Amino acid sequence: MTSALSYTHGTGATALLGDTIGAHLDRAVAAWPDREALVDVPSGRRWTYARFAADVEDLACALLASGVAKGDRVGIWAVNCAEWVLVQYATARIGAVMVNINPAYRTHEVEYVLNQAGISLLFASLRHKTSDYRAMVGEVRGACPQLREVVYIGDPSWQELLGRGTPGLREELRVRAGELSCDDPINIQYTSGTTGFPKGATLSHHNILNNGYFVGESVAYTEQDRICIPVPFYHCFGMVMGNLAATSHGACMVIPAPSFDPAATLEAVQQERCTSLYGVPTMFIAELNLPDFASYDLSTLRTGIMAGSPCPVEVMKRVVAEMHMAEVSICYGMTETSPVSLQTRIDDDLEHRTATVGRVLPHLEVKVVDPATGVTRPRGTAGELCTRGYSVMLGYWNEPEKTAEAIDAGRWMHTGDLAVMREDGYVEIVGRIKDMIIRGGENVYPREIEEFLYAHPKIQDVQVVGVPHEKYGEEVLACVIPRDPAAPLTLEELRAFCEGRLAHYKIPSRLRILDSFPMTVSGKVRKVELREMYQV
Repeated sequence: MTSALSYTHGTGATALLGDTIGAHLDRAVAAWPDREALVDVPSGRRWTYARFAADVEDLACALLASGVAKGDRVGIWAVNCAEWVLVQYATARIGAVMVNINPAYRTHEVEYVLNQAGISLLFASLRHKTSDYRAMVGEVRGACPQLREVVYIGDPSWQELLGRGTPGLREELRVRAGELSCDDPINIQYTSGTTGFPKGATLSHHNILNNGYFVGESVAYTEQDRICIPVPFYHCFGMVMGNLAATSHGACMVIPAPSFDPAATLEAVQQERCTSLYGVPTMFIAELNLPDFASYDLSTLRTGIMAGSPCPVEVMKRVVAEMHMAEVSICYGMTETSPVSLQTRIDDDLEHRTATVGRVLPHLEVKVVDPATGVTRPRGTAGELCTRGYSVMLGYWNEPEKTAEAIDAGRWMHTGDLAVMREDGYVEIVGRIKDMIIRGGENVYPREIEEFLYAHPKIQDVQVVGVPHEKYGEEVLACVIPRDPAAPLTLEELRAFCEGRLAHYKIPSRLRILDSFPMTVSGKVRKVELREMYQV
């Protein structure tokens, strides 16, 4: 008997949602007006669903008064805070396209995103840790002609914007709502690409509302749940799997800190009686390793989501036993698929939760194909993972050629990941076709760093590869051929050149000075050999 093909589709009794994000929020408010929707632990602020919707409407009216039209791009370059969530839902209300900008970006990257997306209004944090966002915006603003206004969170400019919204705009807001389709683009998220700069994955209401909803369904969310979200909102993990999963079920979003802090996270779980906790494996490891871990009362937890990289068996055992997360779920996805296509279920055993990334979600299809021919492989054999369905992005913003490379004529999204589908339909990720580096859950594409480093006066040629790292999974290694072998580059010089211009996770932490690179017969650099040479 021949093995079944590596193809499966998700079935379920629950239909897809046909709403816009704004219309669906209205349903939640009607059902649970007095339940808590949002808690911003650092500031102590709280919103019921009724108050949250009112504040979203106020901000939406202010954006209308500021001339933001349907389809206009509104950027947000900020750490996690309540205002981030308000901007997410207010832009959706008026059909503006919210553009997520990684708070770790520096001038080189933010200037590109502002121009590539054509952002006209930008929301930004004032500062966080060593980042002075106002100063960085000041550096690049002259080179961004479409950027007409910047509003800083926690600054008088935020209140000034809100002051523009008048009660008379409520009717205009209702008219705008009637002009929106669930298939309209609503969000652009930048993901590393082969061009040297990230590509803007463009997502619709339908993409992300349904994905958040079905991720929440898979962990059995109800209006009784309280979700601690220490993962960043600028990723789908935070704003879709967190925020939209919450509001589509009447659950509460809990923000423990502006950026990940293990102690603040556990304090928030304890204080707010959270039932669910999110994180990449390194976050859970950091929490478990706190000296006073045992002093936190985590007994209200029952579930959560771990994603970003494989979870070590011992870590999963401790999360289940010591954090009370018996129903913790593993998710696999990519920004281009809104993001989740595979997820473990709350009753899956330990082996499935650590060795696989789950099975397909309802209303989605996945298959594993021969990367060269596109033919579907038998189950149990490796190939490229592809996914199709409501979650696949509309395309890369203003890059039709790149879109065509990623999404084939059959509307299958090619992930670039090597996978094996088991006989039971669960999927193991076994490697990557591309050279993508995943450092601590962040996708890093070597080409972008290489193109930036070529500008260094001491560098003749450079190749960037990922090498294993105990804490982050991978770290960034730069292999450099110097212009003058007598005066080679130091790691300190290299890092200083990148500081303030590249996000910290893209800055190489290792450097090798070489005379030449290993090459193929056709003259291509053998990156796989470089990786193997410097694994330790």
